[in-house]
Amino acid sequence: MIGIFDSIILGIIEGLTEFLPISSTGHLIVASELLGLKQDNVTKAFEVIIQFAAILAVVLHYPSKFTLKHIELWKKVVLAFLPIGIVGFLLADIVKSLFSVQIVAIMFIIGGIVFIIVEKFYDEKKALTKDVEDISYKQSLYIGLAQIFALIPGTSRAGSTIIGAMLVKLNRKASAEFSFLLAVPVLCATTAYDLLKHYKDFADANLLSLLIGFVVSFIVAYGAITIFLKFLEKFTFVAFGIYRILFGIILLILF
Repeated sequence: MIGIFDSIILGIIEGLTEFLPISSTGHLIVASELLGLKQDNVTKAFEVIIQFAAILAVVLHYPSKFTLKHIELWKKVVLAFLPIGIVGFLLADIVKSLFSVQIVAIMFIIGGIVFIIVEKFYDEKKALTKDVEDISYKQSLYIGLAQIFALIPGTSRAGSTIIGAMLVKLNRKASAEFSFLLAVPVLCATTAYDLLKHYKDFADANLLSLLIGFVVSFIVAYGAITIFLKFLEKFTFVAFGIYRILFGIILLILF
């Protein structure tokens, strides 16, 4: 059973990591291990709720983007969603079998190394796309293909899409913002799927814990998006790469 303290911790972790390139799934798996929570259906139902809170944070952060005026942008977002939607559906059972702290740790380290290498050769001045509205369909498709790697726990959905965006010459801010928007269809699809699968388990969940987890996740996610964008105005993703490597090494030592 998830208690009040557990819900606060997991809500903070989900809100803080969902849109940063450091893997929310990986952090939640590790946090659940440390808190002694079983990866049962009740825990999965709780994760559905805090993920939905993260979706709302994006919607309220970019309210103007969710209008018919930006239908062209959303066509590109949907195109980028299709690869992971199709592959994730076809390989769902294989993906589930990969969930372990060891795999999370290894992918943290690999992802960190990739970030550092990409940043070493990346030149912001040569970025062709500086506004998320100007992204092309071709760029969207490539970013969507990069997002497939996020199916491996510990890789990070945000990390894979941001790397993909930088490789097709979006600047850092546009890469992050497209990643935020792309999270909406991805999280909506996974949330809807999990709701259909685990809706009966909400009866066994602590409703107060669900509510607290939802509110905490929403507030932290909204703040994380704001701070992350300000961070990118002055810094690169190297710090996230270093964090990923150190965190992965610590996990390998502890587990």
